[in-house]
Amino acid sequence: MPVLGVCFGHQVLADALGGTVEDMGSYEIGYRDVELGDDPLFAGVESPATVFTTHSDAVTELPPEAEQIAENDYGVHGFRVGNAVGVQFHPEYDPATAREVASGKDLPDERIERVLEGITETNYAAACEAKALFENFVGSVREQPADEASAARAGETADD
Repeated sequence: MPVLGVCFGHQVLADALGGTVEDMGSYEIGYRDVELGDDPLFAGVESPATVFTTHSDAVTELPPEAEQIAENDYGVHGFRVGNAVGVQFHPEYDPATAREVASGKDLPDERIERVLEGITETNYAAACEAKALFENFVGSVREQPADEASAARAGETADD
């Protein structure tokens, strides 16, 4: 069954599939660059991509058979296991959401101020490119043959 996990969903998916998620001992927050691999999820998105991040836990070990499809200096930002994909960043955030989330974090005031200063129309416009992954994911689900989708819902494989 196709699954897309974003941020905590990315971490839950990694854990459920046998990977490891751990506290980073730091916080990644704000607009950051992420290197994207050659994966259909990122079709039409330039690498590195500007994205909004906010997390203090990270996937530190991929699930068995997973392929890493995105990363930056904080670690894994995307992986795929068949039709299950996860991304650590938030392609859905608009500037108001980013400001609200950043303002509510228990971080030093100067760090929050730097993050808020980085929430600009220019950064948001750059980050909007990554929203294409939602359309790419939905498109891949729609392209899945009906017999595969039915088998997946029934817990079988198309070859059974």
